[in-house]
Amino acid sequence: MIQLGVLDQVYVSEGRTAHDALKESTRLAQVVEALGYFRFWVSEHHGMRAIAFSSPEVLIAHLAAATTRIRVGSGGIMLPHYSAYKVAENFRLLEALHPGRIDLGLGRAPGGMPLSTRALQEDKYVDINKYPQQVLDLIGYLYDAMPEGHPFEKLLAAPDIPTAPEIWLLGSSGESARFAAILGTPYAFAEFFGTPGGVEAIRYYREHFQPNPVLESEPRAMIATIAICAETEEEADRLAKSSDLLFLGIRTGRELPYLPSVKTVTDYPYTEDDLYHIRQIRQRRVIGTPERVKEQLLQLAKEYNVDEILINSPIHDEQARIRSYELIADAFGMKGE
Repeated sequence: MIQLGVLDQVYVSEGRTAHDALKESTRLAQVVEALGYFRFWVSEHHGMRAIAFSSPEVLIAHLAAATTRIRVGSGGIMLPHYSAYKVAENFRLLEALHPGRIDLGLGRAPGGMPLSTRALQEDKYVDINKYPQQVLDLIGYLYDAMPEGHPFEKLLAAPDIPTAPEIWLLGSSGESARFAAILGTPYAFAEFFGTPGGVEAIRYYREHFQPNPVLESEPRAMIATIAICAETEEEADRLAKSSDLLFLGIRTGRELPYLPSVKTVTDYPYTEDDLYHIRQIRQRRVIGTPERVKEQLLQLAKEYNVDEILINSPIHDEQARIRSYELIADAFGMKGE
């Protein structure tokens, strides 16, 4: 049976505030932990009004403190913006506070529009081609395994602890899979982006994986997808309309400042082009009753050859969102508290 986790982008629902969204994320983490979900990851996006945060490391500290067992991590840290040393210090501290529960997912995308990237990288020279070396440096800091002759060979990334966060490389392309294979890290593919080539990327990763002597690793892959579940197909379809309009705005450059309510999306004046885009978006969504959602998730796991899936459920109503995760957990026979 596949292992299920959660990817929460902490959308600010229409009519509510960022403060409300963060409280909802905390409650969700506590609920899914009790249900038996394995991980709870939060993303990194900059300059988006519809998302309640932009600092995953800060939110991870809060969520890990509000839970007791579930792994909490980043999906992910956009490493080219930052010093590998500072990221190592942040995540070593998180690991020291919550041993054995912290994941460090890494990406190389900007996580925002060009203006936010310029602000993040102000007065810095950033070479995206140095990303693989940054990952290696980060592994060296976290495992006290800097190679001999490295300029920072003897530098401690405090605190000095015996354990390390679990490192994942994230991506939505074959290039990210190639990096993960060469560097010997686990790999997570953003299936919900709708980018083609994910099956081939994971196949390449598995076939070309090179064990990392520091991580003592074996190939491990997972995907993140959007899944919305309800007691009936009609209700699941109704709940999914909020994310339809949200992602339509992102795709067409008409970004919304919130996750819209079902009433707003019902009253929205869609054009034929809008409806075409929504049909395209829906092709990469898992929507339906518990039985239907389980069937689709198992099919995705088989198609991508993974044994773990992170579920993202952008539903406007908090209770309906929690219910969606409950129904999926029940369908998979997950044993929580």
